[in-house]
Amino acid sequence: MEIEENKTYWPIDHLRMDIRELIDGIPVGVALISPDLRIHAINRAMESLTGFDRKEAYGVPCRYIMRNNLCTGECPARKILEKEDQISAEGDIINLARQKVPVIINLSPLKDHDGKPIGVIETVEDISLVREFDQKIQGPSSYHNIIGHSPQMEEIFKTLQLVSQTDSSVLITGETGTGKDLLAEAIHLSSMRAKGPFIKINCGALPENLLESELFGHKRGAFTGAVEDKQGRFRMANNGTIYLTEIGDLPLSLQVKLLTFLDDKEFYPLGSNKPVKSDARVIAATHRDLNEMVRQGTFREDLKFRLKVIRIELPPLRERGDDIRLLMNHFLQHFSKKFNKRITGFSLNSIPIMLNYTYPGNVRELRNIVEFAVNLCQDEVIRREHLPSYLHEPITMGVPVSDNLANTSSNTSTPPMYRESLYKATSHFDWEKIEQQMIVEALTQSRGNRTGSAKLLGWGRATFYRKLKKYKLG
Repeated sequence: MEIEENKTYWPIDHLRMDIRELIDGIPVGVALISPDLRIHAINRAMESLTGFDRKEAYGVPCRYIMRNNLCTGECPARKILEKEDQISAEGDIINLARQKVPVIINLSPLKDHDGKPIGVIETVEDISLVREFDQKIQGPSSYHNIIGHSPQMEEIFKTLQLVSQTDSSVLITGETGTGKDLLAEAIHLSSMRAKGPFIKINCGALPENLLESELFGHKRGAFTGAVEDKQGRFRMANNGTIYLTEIGDLPLSLQVKLLTFLDDKEFYPLGSNKPVKSDARVIAATHRDLNEMVRQGTFREDLKFRLKVIRIELPPLRERGDDIRLLMNHFLQHFSKKFNKRITGFSLNSIPIMLNYTYPGNVRELRNIVEFAVNLCQDEVIRREHLPSYLHEPITMGVPVSDNLANTSSNTSTPPMYRESLYKATSHFDWEKIEQQMIVEALTQSRGNRTGSAKLLGWGRATFYRKLKKYKLG
């Protein structure tokens, strides 16, 4: 094909035929964009995706051919040329037939021998079949605002469908921030009690005397200050659900009253000798180890068994694999809309930081991180500098595993290998060497037990075995 005289010359124009043959072998859409933001070449996959022939596309401003949602604000290709950054985001393109196609878009700079940007390469991958497959084969990615595609979450979604058909008590366990409150509400909303009240109370938020009155109510004159009758949460939850969060903090005396209610569906308000009936379903949640509490005598074993007729354990975020990226995008869309910002995705230098962090605060912490970044970001993509500084600070070398393990008793939410290991510094570090050292130290501490080593590091077993293979340590 001859180059028309009115087309802008590009330093690699003389290589155009070779480049075309090269990119035609790539199974995703590829476009080469010149410094003046015009299409220099597209491959067959991009022709199929956009509907434009490569001859029609050559020399045309890229926004008229690519027509993706990233083009609605500041031109992403221009940003690549000016800032020499990379952009990766999910979005949509509008093809020649005016169809919206869900895609993953990646843009990177093309550089000369001196490292100077001379253009942009953009890849566009059609993910419509993947989304259709996820919906038809893997099932929904959310259940009453609980989001996830990991095998653990899919199992929980299946369990919820069964739980919703019963009135049995439920015990939800899991680390802080895993979403126990959302799960409890989802159980209520999917049950036959959905039209009834959903009453929540934190068992650790009030002293014992006030908590008893709050839960079971009182009669006028039952104690100083009781100037009128009070219903109590159990009566308020009649024909609905009462959700007892932090059940491990419930005093022993009130555990007896709760056990009586679970057996007889009745209770005695403070100052009354007449029982009160309430048809309330009980859902309880805790991040504590109730088995250990039973051994210590701080939790009744019969109550534990009565509560966990159905038990659902929420996995920590670090063990949920690709759910992290799914939640990142979900929270990004939520907060972008809430704060009226047009942020389209995460830059390639921020994504590994987000994916490699262990999230001791789980989903709640990830949500807070994304909210922080959206507040800080004045651009169209979240970059490294928009993230909280502690996410990309170096790991301290020379803090032995044993020192970290010695400080685990006061902080059970953070994986031992990561506790007290961050420090503020600006020096560069070799993360791969640090990871290798951590793995070796963990194996030493656990005497070669791989499951124990993974637990020390705060990783899932699959992550631990993958890194063993990566570093050829196993």
